[in-house]
Amino acid sequence: MFVFQSMNHVFAFTTITAMIMLVWVLRKNPLMVGVDFIKHMFTSRKYMLHFIGMIAILYLNKLELLLEAHYQFAKDLTSKVYALEGNLVYHFQSFFEHEALTAILAYVYIIVFPAILVSSIGIYTTTRHYALYYALCYAVMLNYLIAIPFYLFVPVNEVWAFEPIGVRFLMLDVFPSFEDSYRNLSGLDNCFPSLHTSLSVTLAIIAWHHPSRLWKGIATLSAVTVIFSIFYLGIHWVTDMAGGLILGTFAAFTGLRLAKYRDSQPSLVPSVRRMKREQSVHERSV
Repeated sequence: MFVFQSMNHVFAFTTITAMIMLVWVLRKNPLMVGVDFIKHMFTSRKYMLHFIGMIAILYLNKLELLLEAHYQFAKDLTSKVYALEGNLVYHFQSFFEHEALTAILAYVYIIVFPAILVSSIGIYTTTRHYALYYALCYAVMLNYLIAIPFYLFVPVNEVWAFEPIGVRFLMLDVFPSFEDSYRNLSGLDNCFPSLHTSLSVTLAIIAWHHPSRLWKGIATLSAVTVIFSIFYLGIHWVTDMAGGLILGTFAAFTGLRLAKYRDSQPSLVPSVRRMKREQSVHERSV
């Protein structure tokens, strides 16, 4: 079985996967897509600020983990979720468990998931669907802003960490150093709602507003597979998935509406070119 050795390994495969997606969907050199992204970062303040805002939210998630490490805001609610669901995830994992499937789903969970996000930015930028790019930025920020208070005040441990249920953390079969290298990106009790579910659903919904049928299919298949993987790998409860579905749908449609609203608003400050044109017209009339 293929095994991830480190986060450098993960980063390399994520980059390669994103590049393959860009070539597949855009039929264009992915390096040129990167150049286009950098060009927009330096020539459009609006584009740059939205990207910075999205990255800043990821840092906010890091701050939540640091805050949680020093303060306990609420009692662990895992036992209550177990009382509600019972052994559903255990039976699911036991029925499907297979060495090859473990490798595939771990790859989707760790590599394909972030690659879809990166590819979304490149595709919407290159095809000039800026409203979708802005909608994506808003939706990602909403996902984290809404989820983080739940992680602080409604802590639920991952399924495998709740010993009575007997679920295995299959991720360790493929990524043995997961707890040491990847865990600092996601706390053990940052379970409800499932951000892997919510962000995957968000990406799929926004993708359906892009004209590429191929991209719609890739994003949708990725979302379905990610949701399957969170149970199979022994990470999330069904309750987490349900919360993620609601959050992801809300964030996506809210992001789309915000992007559409902003694009429909006239600029409050006339551009220099417009001011000169109006001045010229005025002078000719005089």
